[in-house]
Amino acid sequence: MSKINLNYKLSKSEIVRIVFGIVIVVGVFFIGLNIGNGNISFVSNGLNNNLPNQLNYSSINQEYQVLKANFDGKLTQTQLLNGLKHGLAEATNDPYTVYFTKAQEKAFNDQLNNSFSGIGVELTENAQKQIIIMAPLNGSPAAKAGLQPKDIIAAINGQSTSGMSLNSASNKIRGKAGTKITLTIIRNNKQINFTVVRQNITVPSVNYKILSGNIGYISILTFANDTASLMQKAAQYMVSNHVKGIILDLRNNPGGLVTAAVATCSEWLKPGQEVMQERRGTQVLQTYNATGGDILHGIPTVVLVNGGSASASEITAGALHDHHDAYLIGTKTFGKGVVQQLIKLSDGGELKVTIASWYRPDGQDIEKIGITPDEVVNPAANGTDNQLIAAENYLNNK
Repeated sequence: MSKINLNYKLSKSEIVRIVFGIVIVVGVFFIGLNIGNGNISFVSNGLNNNLPNQLNYSSINQEYQVLKANFDGKLTQTQLLNGLKHGLAEATNDPYTVYFTKAQEKAFNDQLNNSFSGIGVELTENAQKQIIIMAPLNGSPAAKAGLQPKDIIAAINGQSTSGMSLNSASNKIRGKAGTKITLTIIRNNKQINFTVVRQNITVPSVNYKILSGNIGYISILTFANDTASLMQKAAQYMVSNHVKGIILDLRNNPGGLVTAAVATCSEWLKPGQEVMQERRGTQVLQTYNATGGDILHGIPTVVLVNGGSASASEITAGALHDHHDAYLIGTKTFGKGVVQQLIKLSDGGELKVTIASWYRPDGQDIEKIGITPDEVVNPAANGTDNQLIAAENYLNNK
């Protein structure tokens, strides 16, 4: 193995390349160490059996010493270790596999449960590694400002997002309530700037009411920890008011907890009916079935969806549709057909890792495909809620 002259002054591009090498290799070592210590456990899926049982770590210290001797800037051990762990997750090239520091984990869980300071958007990446908006939360500053699903975020406060990770983008968008953030958006090949004021956002995940004509309306913002209990209350409210039909609004709902989606489906489905199936390759890992309740079974139901309906929203819409408990109206859903698991690490951080793909009861995989509604209704340019009107018309004609 050739030696590196530590007196050689490296260019910035060479330093970046070295840092990336350290990120990947040492990150692998860190995760491997935690697996050996029992802090991380998993079932081998056979997809990575081509990897060696052990990696050669001999170059790690050499690269680290080069960085330590040549980098023109201040580094801390915590900064380097966090960079290694972030980099290992990013090396999967999976936008949903993410390492969270302890602070980032809290921010993620706060956002999942609709309690956070920010603008209220769920981010992901497209095939070109551009950061895009999966969905703005209904009623959030982002939604009020006019941000839409599939908007490409080209810059945050003037800083280009090219090469920026999802974690970095999320951290830059979050911030103290009352402060402003400017997002440069690419939409339909046009560049638009949106300035949004951050807010402390704490909202219940489920809202419900009775519309004219005695039609029940239930809106789920995200599938959070409070969703199951609130859905149970909403279902009982609908039954006690003898509604003639129900509209379940999942538009711009970016997803959330699988257990919350199962609980929601269980208000319609009979106990034991399949909600969805998790598979890793050809191996079935788990089948989720309705757990009981089904007090809304038999009540005509429309599920409203759009391009911001993702993940747990698609699980719910797909299950209710496939069991003939709901009619879908709106536009094609986002198409997120993979499942993540949160795994605690010994440093107090957390790894959100894609563990499987999920399949609808009819056997369909919706990853990057989405679900096309029974009735495609585009939103009106004048702000009229054509989709809601279409749902009311459908139920009034039942």
